[in-house]
Amino acid sequence: MPAAFAQTEASAQPLSADDCKAQEALLERDMALARSRGQMLRRRELADTLSALQQRCQALAPMSREARIEKLEREIRTLRAELERAEAQLRSVKSESP
Repeated sequence: MPAAFAQTEASAQPLSADDCKAQEALLERDMALARSRGQMLRRRELADTLSALQQRCQALAPMSREARIEKLEREIRTLRAELERAEAQLRSVKSESP
């Protein structure tokens, strides 16, 4: 029963890294218990739930250093292009006759 609660909670609320680890540990414990009781279908269902949780948690994981650098470089290029356009507009306005 606790795994069903963990599955419902996992899909209802955003997870922190600690939440992910706690829910993974709970599911792994329930899987071991199901395996020891010979409940292979239940173990498989829990394994599927664990897999989905791990994918969700991986999607929430912080970006790698390289990904952060790429993102910041893209933002800088965009801002520089906007600045160049603004400077060109300013030059144009300044060069107009009063």
